[in-house]
Amino acid sequence: MEYDVKDLGLAEQGKLRMEWAGQSMPVLKIIGERFKKEKPLTGMRIAACLHVTTETGNLMRVLKDGGAEAYLCASNPLSTQDDVAAALVKEYGIPTFAIKGEDNASYYSHIMSCLEAKPHITMDDGADLLVTLHSEKKELIKDVIGGTEETTTGVIRLKAMAAKGVLSYPVIAVNDALTKHMFDNRYGTGQSTIDGIIRATNRLLAGSNFVVCGYGWCGKGLASRAHGMGANVIVIEVDPLRALEAMMDGFRVMPLAEAAPIGDFFCTVTGDIHVIRYEHFEVMKSGAIVCNSGHFNVEIDLDALYAKATARRMIRDFVEEITLPSGAHVNILAEGRLVNLASAEGHPSSVMDMSFANQALSAEYLVQNYKSLAKNVFKVPDPIDQEIARLKLASMGADIDVLTPEQVKYLSSFDMGT
Repeated sequence: MEYDVKDLGLAEQGKLRMEWAGQSMPVLKIIGERFKKEKPLTGMRIAACLHVTTETGNLMRVLKDGGAEAYLCASNPLSTQDDVAAALVKEYGIPTFAIKGEDNASYYSHIMSCLEAKPHITMDDGADLLVTLHSEKKELIKDVIGGTEETTTGVIRLKAMAAKGVLSYPVIAVNDALTKHMFDNRYGTGQSTIDGIIRATNRLLAGSNFVVCGYGWCGKGLASRAHGMGANVIVIEVDPLRALEAMMDGFRVMPLAEAAPIGDFFCTVTGDIHVIRYEHFEVMKSGAIVCNSGHFNVEIDLDALYAKATARRMIRDFVEEITLPSGAHVNILAEGRLVNLASAEGHPSSVMDMSFANQALSAEYLVQNYKSLAKNVFKVPDPIDQEIARLKLASMGADIDVLTPEQVKYLSSFDMGT
């Protein structure tokens, strides 16, 4: 079995941490038990480019239990948990290509290693694997029946490909499932981003000005959690509806140029490029802390910052202090990459339980329905979304009402007024 991980000696630790995470993933466990019996993925080779975390490890086990040959590489150079990568190889026989801190060349080499498996299904977290397949391994596309995409950023890329007619197979937008983005993006990103910032800096959030760039589901979660820690939250937006929502949620809204001189913490969660630029850095308070929780490290214009810097030093793990010509300095966390995965452990497993349940069931759906799907981006079917929510509620000890026959009739009628 081919693999490339940091140290197989870390496998036992990774196995234990995967077990701990699995205790909070009851929905995926139920799906896994069914997959073991039914083997719905038999004969499928799945290449997954995901954050190599304990939760991802449990997803890969479920895919393998379902009959698939599963291959895994990292979707971010700093998000890999090396002990999990080791455990997947040594304990579970899953070819894994991921090392925390790998350079860009190794990152893409690992993607190519997964593609050499000649996958039938691709699983992406940012669409790097799919884009690499379309640009550098086109000859393999003929064997691919479909793919899935985990993130907002990836879905944006894939929809752009579909609009231009260059997407070569159907992709399920797992990110757009309600049981994914309403919980993973909001509660998962909110908590794990705060966790990453605190682990990296050990700074107090209470009483600070915390600037959130972007008020999508991730931004909403981050703003809520920062507020809960006692921070004064400022929201930066370009969408008037989201800006209005942030105002109604009780947060200040202003352009970044106005927030830059007063912010203590800055975090981007937009999915766009160069949100924080040098014009903002040069007016920030000395000691301002800047990070990103969007998928790619392009949201902060670090090239412009580094070009003007008079000094750079790593003052703490995952904290680089940048001195500006004025003598002031700003602190960049985790090289501008996903701070929640680089300096912390990513989303809580109970949230990823739903996200990865969507991944597993979407893979099964592709096997069953790929022949009827066009080369486009599709939402997760509503019955899958509803079933995951039902199972999650049950695992939490909650039950809900069902409509009476009279109510069903009323909702389907048009002649029953006052």
